Amino acid sequence: MLPELAALRHELHKVPELALDLPKTQALVLDALDGLGLEVTVGDGLSSVVAVLHGARPGPAVLLRGDMDALPVTEQTGEPFSSEHDGLMHACGHDMHVAGLVGAARLLAARRDEIAGSVVFMFQPGEEGDGGAELMIRDGVLDAAGQRVVGAYGVHVSSGLLPGGVVGGRPGTLMAAPDSVTVTVRGAGGHGSAPHRALDPVPVAAEIVLALQAMVTRRFDVFDPVVVTVGSMHAGTANNVIPATATLEITVRTFFEATWLAAPERLREVCEHVAAAHGLTADVDYQRGYPVTVNDPHELERTARLTRELLGGDAWFEMPAPLAGGEDFSYVLQEVPGAFVFVSALTPGADPATAAYNHSPHARFDDSALATSASLLAALALDRIAEG
Repeated sequence: MLPELAALRHELHKVPELALDLPKTQALVLDALDGLGLEVTVGDGLSSVVAVLHGARPGPAVLLRGDMDALPVTEQTGEPFSSEHDGLMHACGHDMHVAGLVGAARLLAARRDEIAGSVVFMFQPGEEGDGGAELMIRDGVLDAAGQRVVGAYGVHVSSGLLPGGVVGGRPGTLMAAPDSVTVTVRGAGGHGSAPHRALDPVPVAAEIVLALQAMVTRRFDVFDPVVVTVGSMHAGTANNVIPATATLEITVRTFFEATWLAAPERLREVCEHVAAAHGLTADVDYQRGYPVTVNDPHELERTARLTRELLGGDAWFEMPAPLAGGEDFSYVLQEVPGAFVFVSALTPGADPATAAYNHSPHARFDDSALATSASLLAALALDRIAEG
């Protein structure tokens, strides 16, 4: 099936779409599933696709997921199937996820007579910040087979970091909870020649940036890491004008629930108190992102065992630490025991330490990883259903 799956992936790669509205992507998915004898429904208000395979005999239901949306990135890979949509690119490999899930559907449909249960295929829009998984859960994807799924599995391809040919994961926390914060430091504007007659928010904002890094190392356990990155700092319009406000845009990454719960108040205290020490104020708008992505230990061990059986003993890579990226499959794993793992899609000859990573305009993904994704997802479904 690999040539067919690669061709599908290339077609998807040409037409990247953003967020929750993916009509061309959805049409390609529906066409690829045609003829497999699945119960197919589409979302109301979002371009989701849910396909259900009922086996020959009754039994438990499991869920397999692939996300479909792209990124606002201008592609620079030089691939012959590069994006035809200006300023958009499948830079995170979601085209690989879709094609891999279609492959799993075809493998399982061909084995329908062996299956005592059901499989829900979740083709999800809006992973890149729009919470598509949460929306599909509200629409009933976890009960699409007529019963609640007992296991849920997903993969994410990686264009770098992992050596070629491996699948990587870890029990417990796999990925962080990514929160977003906007801090507005409010002072009083004035002439740049007379800062004592104003309340300058710029040095106060700069002090807050440094104070937040001290907070990370002094208010949180070093073995429970917190990442605080100020990605944007904006103030003023001219070099001789003291502005009235300065704005910081911040991302906060946490890995455990207690820290996730504590982070907003700790950050707010630093920002407000540093500002107050200089006679200014700080407004903190703290927005929660996706939850921590947590693998069920039993389901992660199942995934590791099946990876070794399918691909050989050296194919499984136990990750020593979580990644600080976020993932909305976390919403599914909050509801259902399951596993989410990384599949290396490193191109032949590339060095995983230097290869352009996901989200880069230069990120390239090896089509052969589609075989890994499709076979592993199908094997997970069969193995979990067989457990009863």
